[in-house]
Amino acid sequence: MRDSYEDIMDLSRPVSRRHPPMPNAERAAQFFPFDALGFQATVREEERLTQERILLDEDARAVLDHRLSELRQKIRQRPMVSVTWFVPDGRKEGGSCVTAVKRAKKLEESERVLILEDGCRIPLEDILALSGPLPEM
Repeated sequence: MRDSYEDIMDLSRPVSRRHPPMPNAERAAQFFPFDALGFQATVREEERLTQERILLDEDARAVLDHRLSELRQKIRQRPMVSVTWFVPDGRKEGGSCVTAVKRAKKLEESERVLILEDGCRIPLEDILALSGPLPEM
């Protein structure tokens, strides 16, 4: 069977004498209206990775509770501490683990939060690890 396009396969592409070729930047600009739907932002959001919430076992929870009680006793001295906690993602499942080495300012028992000197409020149930008081840096 004969290919129906065989006679034109090797011909060069026709070039207009009246219209010069459009620059690539202008050709790309023709497709910008399609991104008004937010397709690229949606793709970037899907590509962004999150971690699952880490659940501490009984032993790790007991160690953390002990360190929190030590911190309660020394909180007036504003000791330097290293805190790792889970921050839930506002847009999708999961979140990320954050670590900060700062001075502890206050333990709010009623709100169940640890407040660092920079004003960062960390819910006690989100804390995964606590070290401190640490030596001065």
